[in-house]
Parts: sequence; structure tokens; C-alpha cells
Amino acid sequence: MSYTKREILEVIRMSESEHFDVRTVTIGISLLDCASEDPKLCANKIYNKISKYASSLPKVVDQVAEDLGIRVANKRIALTPLSLVATKPEPESYFEIAKEIDRCAGDMGFDYVGGFSALVEAGFTKLETALIEAIPTVLSKTKRICSSINAGTTRMGLNFDAIVKVASLIKETAYLTKEEGSIGCAKFVVFSNAVENNPFIAGAFHGTGNPEVVINVGLSGPGVVLDAIKRAGNCSIRELSEVIKRASYKVTRVGEIVGREVGRRINIPFGIVDISLAPTPELGDSVGEVLMAMGIETPGGVGTTAALALLTDAVKKGGSMATSAVGGLSGAF
Repeated sequence: MSYTKREILEVIRMSESEHFDVRTVTIGISLLDCASEDPKLCANKIYNKISKYASSLPKVVDQVAEDLGIRVANKRIALTPLSLVATKPEPESYFEIAKEIDRCAGDMGFDYVGGFSALVEAGFTKLETALIEAIPTVLSKTKRICSSINAGTTRMGLNFDAIVKVASLIKETAYLTKEEGSIGCAKFVVFSNAVENNPFIAGAFHGTGNPEVVINVGLSGPGVVLDAIKRAGNCSIRELSEVIKRASYKVTRVGEIVGREVGRRINIPFGIVDISLAPTPELGDSVGEVLMAMGIETPGGVGTTAALALLTDAVKKGGSMATSAVGGLSGAF
């Protein structure tokens, strides 16, 4: 596939002045073959498997980012939900495993690890109960481990027992990390209808329907969309939708190029691009500012829901035109 000079210059402008970056390159790894009743043996198996597939990823991502001139903000790991990796059904067992995973990720240069997760929309197993009880301790004693729980689905409804457990563990996590601004709570998310190939933290995990190992990419594009809307000026709803779709198309193309090139260099298949608009604290990189540029007086004001629906629809359609590999949270819209 060839690219015109104009397309290349647009990408340079996106990166240099519109806060565009590839938010994350996430490697998903299946741990289903790492089960063991001995927590230490299980942790050792997991360490070895992560080392086998992921040790070279941070360096390769940095090389690809430098070669293409595109910032990549984070390198992350998504693991099979650990409640599916059988070990002793005790919180201490999962804590030992989490410590080893955290050490492994730190040794290799990863920013975060997702997958300390339980899928409990219809009820609990002993392993899931043990993992959930371990979450506050794990989030307070590790630096990179992130956790999630799926507490409901459209088909099954909500598991209110899980929601009650979540409420208490959030409070406990906040208390255990109070000296750090209760940062532990920022590393935990509770889902309904969790997706299996989400590259974004804190809800990333490697679903059972995925291959042994895969590369997924998450993008950040509010600044690009905001700049495109401002340059478009006064326009109709249809024209506004087209402007957003074109911006999403360009952002998605870049993300897929990065993901496929990283996968090619380390011989791991490319999975999906998540084209969710992921804001940052930086000025000009806010979804709220995008809504205001669309004509909303202030986020939450009259028309916010309609504008957000238009934005979401246009971003997804533009991304779907750019690649057939749309997934993650954007695939759930």
C-alpha cells in the first residue's frame, strides 16, 4: 500500500501539533497452559511464558515509533483472566502470582499489566472468590498490575452479589493506597459486557477466544478530531459527521501500520485497533472540548447526548473504513 505526500504530511501534523499518539501497543498472552496447584510453580510458568513472547516488545515498539515518527505512549500486557488459571483457591496464592507478574513486567520495561480479572456475571467459583478477595492487597502492593471484574451482561443481567463485593473492595483499596492518593482505585474497573480484546488499562485482558499471543493497538485521537472540526468551521450535521469520519480514518490507518509493523518484527499476529477516543490531561486533548467545538455550550448541557452519539457513530464508521480489524471498546459501541 502506497501513501501520498499529503497523507504523510497530515500524519506529521497530527503527531506534532494535534496531540496524536498511539496510546498503547498491548500484547495479549494466553495463560491457560500455566495452571498449577502450586502457586509458586504457576507463577514461574507465567513468568517464563511472558518472557518468551514479550521480552523484546518494548524495544521493538520504540524502534518502530522512531522509524515512523509516531509517539507510542505505553507498552502493556494483557493476560488471560487469572481466575481461569487454576491454582489454590486462596487469596494468598493470587497475591504471590501477581507479585511475580509485576516483577516480570518491570524487568522487561512494560508500563502496565491487565488480566487480574474475574468474569462473574452469572456467579462465582472458588477461584474467582479468592481472586476478588486478593484485589485490594494486589493493587496496593504492586506497581503495574491492573484489575477488572465483569459483573453483568445484556443476556445474563447484573450479578448484584458481585456488585456488593466490588463496592467493599473499592473502599478497601482506597484505604490501603491512601498515602498515594488512593491510586489503587484507578487501577481497577468493573464492567458490564466486557470485551475480550481491549488493549486499554485498567480493563485489558486476553479472552479465551483469542489466539495464543496477539498484538493489539489502542489509539488517542481527540486532538486530531478537535482540530478537524475547528478547521471545518460552520457546517451541517452531515458535513460534520463526514469531517469526523475522515479524521478517524487517518488516525486508524496510522494505528494499524504501527501494530502490523510491530507484529511483523517480533513474529506475532496482529489483532485489532481500538479506535476509542482516549483523552489525556493535556490541553486540547479532551473529548469535552470536541463536544463544545461541535456546538454544545458546555458538556452536559442541552444536546450533549446527541452530539456524543454523532461523535461515536462517526468515529466508528471512519475507523471501520480504514481497517477491518476494529475491536476492543470501540467494537462494543
